[in-house]
Amino acid sequence: MRPRLWSLILKELLANWRDRGNRIILLISPMIQVLIFSYAATQEVKNVPLAVLDDNRSVQSRELISRFEGSPQFSEIITLQNVGDIARVIDSRAAPAVLHIGQDFTRKLAAGEPAEVQLLLDGRRSNAAQIIQGYTVEIVDRLSAEVAQLSGLRAPPSVVVARTWFNPNSDTLWSTVPGLFAVLTTAVGMMVSALSVARERELGSFEQLLVSPLTSWEILAGKAASALLIAVAETTIIMLIAMYVLLVPMEGSMLLLYGSMIVYLLSIIGIGLFISSLASTQQQAIIGAFMFLSPAILLSGYATPVSNMPDWLQTLTLLNPVRHFVVIAKGAFLKDLPIDVIAAHVWPLALIAAATFSAATWLFRQKTG
Repeated sequence: MRPRLWSLILKELLANWRDRGNRIILLISPMIQVLIFSYAATQEVKNVPLAVLDDNRSVQSRELISRFEGSPQFSEIITLQNVGDIARVIDSRAAPAVLHIGQDFTRKLAAGEPAEVQLLLDGRRSNAAQIIQGYTVEIVDRLSAEVAQLSGLRAPPSVVVARTWFNPNSDTLWSTVPGLFAVLTTAVGMMVSALSVARERELGSFEQLLVSPLTSWEILAGKAASALLIAVAETTIIMLIAMYVLLVPMEGSMLLLYGSMIVYLLSIIGIGLFISSLASTQQQAIIGAFMFLSPAILLSGYATPVSNMPDWLQTLTLLNPVRHFVVIAKGAFLKDLPIDVIAAHVWPLALIAAATFSAATWLFRQKTG
């Protein structure tokens, strides 16, 4: 590499370090985000109130209610007096669910029949409603099985024994942090690269860069290399926090993860440099980066599975680099993803990186020519 290119890379690293705002954004922000978002972005439901209408008022119904009271998922049991209270509780969002125990609950338990209870859920909180439904089914089924065993009745015809692969304890941090690692890697790489050229224009040093012996390709290469170094350093810190603070295991190859991460960061940095070449100020660059990050993260499979999207949208997500790296990150942390599966996602990232760098170089030459 030419000495003048090394000088540009060093200059970019020093410029990012000397800027106090950049230091906060690049060093402190990702570390705080990985610690906060790991717990805030969890899909687990805990400490929610549950409303109960007990029309049975028996020993068995009180035993069932006590099990909900003792569950860590429910913080409070709201006792209802009549059916008219159900609509009021749901409408006011006092509780996301109402458990209605019917009058024939005890009789069906004693007869060995399925003792059904009604669960009314607030559909405005669909994710929480589905999880609460799962908790409720588990508690009711367990009580029914115990009563049947004590009464000498025939056991239920089948029992479901659940076992979760890759996350045996169903720890939500294990399922949240690998995807969050991919998202924060995206944000770091995008922000560093998107601000690079725009910062030069805003500070008035862009003209000095243009009259230097560096070619337009070397200028972009130097900025990309410095952004890559910063992003790799930041993601290493995030990875260490995930592994040694949040205790998320790293089952796969660290070498394969770093190799694919570098290719991925090059694709993101190419997009960031394209946005930066297009923007005249840092504010415009931040808006451009946000316009890319929001849909890219939503279509990555981080929050909702890609398989749940329409077919045409699933095809469109193949152009989204974040989608490919989310798969790699989750596989590297939890599955020890085989190299052929990783390669199947790395080569699209390489194509995206080549396309975005070519577009950024062309736009940079057009804006400076």
